[in-house]
Amino acid sequence: MYAVLVSKSIIMKTLHLIKEIYMEGFRNLGHVIVREYFRIFTWISFILFFVALYAFVYRAVTGFAFD
Repeated sequence: MYAVLVSKSIIMKTLHLIKEIYMEGFRNLGHVIVREYFRIFTWISFILFFVALYAFVYRAVTGFAFD
């Protein structure tokens, strides 16, 4: 039981450190153009990912042979 708690603690510390690194990296993006560029780039990336996911699921459901 103690090993499980220790491993959960290590995982939570690691996730917290990753979050802090991410927040520190984007905290002082002062220039509006840079901030807006990253925001637009993020949305475009999400849209392209979901288009690719849709195309894959559509092909899988319609019986496309992935040879």
